[in-house]
Amino acid sequence: MHNLPYRPCVGIMLVNRLNLVMIGRRVAEAGPEHVNDDHAWQMPQGGIDPGEEPLAAALRELHEETNVRSVTLIAEAPEWYSYDLPRTVADQAWKGRYRGQTQKWFAFRFEGEDSEINIHEPGGGLHAEFDAWRWENIDNLPDLIIPFKREVYQKVVTVFAPLL
Repeated sequence: MHNLPYRPCVGIMLVNRLNLVMIGRRVAEAGPEHVNDDHAWQMPQGGIDPGEEPLAAALRELHEETNVRSVTLIAEAPEWYSYDLPRTVADQAWKGRYRGQTQKWFAFRFEGEDSEINIHEPGGGLHAEFDAWRWENIDNLPDLIIPFKREVYQKVVTVFAPLL
């Protein structure tokens, strides 16, 4: 499995005026990473299309998963962060072609109203990835994510927290 590549991906930290972060609870059909409600919460993320720049991918994925467009860029993480999927998940995800994901993270300030967020009928006409969402304190994020992604979330929090 270690000879497989990482899937290029973006992660998005959407921050409101109170410096709380938007998280969504993944629907069970959203992928094999969903295990239980304790660790089903995450920030929006998604793959980078061939030839697409990471910032453009982040804005596209944010819209496709949350319907949000009213944002301004706060910061881009200085590095790519990677995680490996557990073997059983890797065999199911993306037809077994990747060992995990390498992610470029962006923090955006949400300039709109909460009513703009629509996880049930997100932009782009794609299926819903989340069945619930809420605003959360940045310090709580690593404890809400599935354990194999926790190290990445700790790095993201470390990088972006001082900017909020």
